Amino acid sequence: MANTLYDALFAPLSGRRTPFLILPDGRAITGDAFLRMVHRAAHAMRAAGVGVGDRVTVQAAKTPEALALYGAAVAAGAVFLPLNTAYTPAEVDYFVGNATPKLLIADPAQAEALAPIAAAHGARLMTLDATGKGSFADLAEGQPDAFTPAERGPGDLAGLLYTSGTTGRSKGAMMSHRNLLSNAEVLVDLWRFTRDDVLLHALPIFHTHGLFVATNTLLLGGGAMIFLPGFDLDTVLRLMPQATAMMGVPTFYTRLLDDARFTRDAAAGMRLFISGSAPLLAETHNAFAARTGHRILERYGMTETNMITSNPHDGDRRAGTVGAPLPGVEVKVTDPATGAALPAGEVGMVEVRGPNVFQGYWQMPEKTKEELRPDGFFITGDLGRFSEDGYLTIVGRQKDLVITGGFNVYPKEVELVLDDQPGVLESAVIGVPHPDFGEAVLAVIVPEKGAAPDLAAIDAALRATLARFKQPKAIELVPALPRNTMGKVQKNELRARYAARFTG
Repeated sequence: MANTLYDALFAPLSGRRTPFLILPDGRAITGDAFLRMVHRAAHAMRAAGVGVGDRVTVQAAKTPEALALYGAAVAAGAVFLPLNTAYTPAEVDYFVGNATPKLLIADPAQAEALAPIAAAHGARLMTLDATGKGSFADLAEGQPDAFTPAERGPGDLAGLLYTSGTTGRSKGAMMSHRNLLSNAEVLVDLWRFTRDDVLLHALPIFHTHGLFVATNTLLLGGGAMIFLPGFDLDTVLRLMPQATAMMGVPTFYTRLLDDARFTRDAAAGMRLFISGSAPLLAETHNAFAARTGHRILERYGMTETNMITSNPHDGDRRAGTVGAPLPGVEVKVTDPATGAALPAGEVGMVEVRGPNVFQGYWQMPEKTKEELRPDGFFITGDLGRFSEDGYLTIVGRQKDLVITGGFNVYPKEVELVLDDQPGVLESAVIGVPHPDFGEAVLAVIVPEKGAAPDLAAIDAALRATLARFKQPKAIELVPALPRNTMGKVQKNELRARYAARFTG
C-alpha cells in the first residue's frame, strides 16, 4: 500500500549496509538496521493501541530510538507530535489535552508526574530514556522487524507541531505528507545533498529544524548523520573532520568562533554550513567567512511552513538576508492593513503560499481563518522587505513593532546600528509603556566579553544615524538575552521585565 512519506524517506533504507546514524562513541547504525528499528517501533505502537490517524506524543531525549519513533508513526499512519524536553508536566498537560494522543512516550523520570495527565486525557503512558531504554523499548524489542505501512496519501496528516506560544496558547500546526515531502525534495536539490554527505546533527529533534528539515533532507538525499544528543563544542570539533555539512542555530556558530581550535583547517572538509531558527548577525556571518573561508547559508522558515526562502548554494549569500523564495513557493510582502502587495524596498507583512504550507491549526478553526487566507497565502506575522533582485530581509515580528508617538519603529533597524558599536556583542530593541508616547523605544545591550560599551558614544551614533523618534529613550546592559531552545530572543520576557521602566 502507498504511504507518501514512508515510501520516499524510509523505504529506501531497506538493505542499505552503509551507516545512516554515526554516534559520538563511533558506533554506526546502518540504514537497514535503522529501518528495522522503525518497523519494530511501528509494531509496538500498534500493540499499544495506536491506529491510523491517532496522535503519538513524544517527550524524550534525542536518541536513535527516539528518532525511530518518527519513522514508526509515519509507517503506522499516525500523526507524530514531538514535544520540547524542557516542558514541565503542567505544559505537557495542555498539549496532551489539546491533541488527545492515543500514546504518550516520555522519560521515566517524568512518568510519575505525567501518569495522572495521561490518564485524564485517555492516553497510554510509556517510557523511553536517554539510553534508548524504557517500557516502550521493551515492547518494541520482541516485535517483528518487517512492517507493512498503512496507506497514507499526500493530503493525510503526518505531523503536528506546536508553535512556541509567546502570545497566548500554543497552536498545533497540522503538517501533511505532501507538506513535509515537498520541502525535503526542494532542499535536497537546492542545497545539493547526496549520498556522499554526512550531516553534523546537533539540533534537537522536537523542532522542525532538526526533525523535518535536517532529518528528512538527509533521508531523501541518501546521506548519513553524525547524531549528537546536543551541541557540545568539544564533540563537534572532534567529529567535524568526518562531516561534510552542518545545520545549526546562530549560537552554534558564535560558540565555534569563540574557540581558537576552530580554524580554517578544522573546517576544511566541510562543504556547507547552514543557519536558521533565529537571525544570524551580519557580524557573525563575516567573522565566520574570515576565519574559515565559508560563507554561512542563511535560510528562513516557520513551524507552519518548514522552509520558505534560502540564500543560494551557488551564488551570493548575503549577510542579513534570508535569500529568495524556494522553487515552487510564492512569497509576497503586503500592507498589513489592506493585504495589498507592496513593491520592493517597502516593509510589510510576509505572506507565503505553496505545497509546504500547513493545513491549519489543530482544533482552532477560527485561528486558522485569521492566519490562512482563502487563496492559500499564510500570514506569517513577520515583517520584511524584498530587494530589487529578490532577496528577502526579515525586519522583525509584527508583534515586536514599536509604535511611539504614532510613528512605527522596526526594531531590526535600530538593532543593526547598536550591533555595529564598539563593545556591543548583540542587542534587542523593544517597546515598553510610556506616559507621553504610548510606547517608548528601549534598547537592551549585551556587552562583548570584557568590554564596557561607551553609552554616550552609542547615543551619539544613534542620533547621527536614526530619526529622533527611532532613538531609544534608554539603554539597559544585561549579561545575556533570554532565548528559547532554538536560540530565538524572547522579547516578550524583556517587555515584561522592563514594563515599568518609564511608568514607575
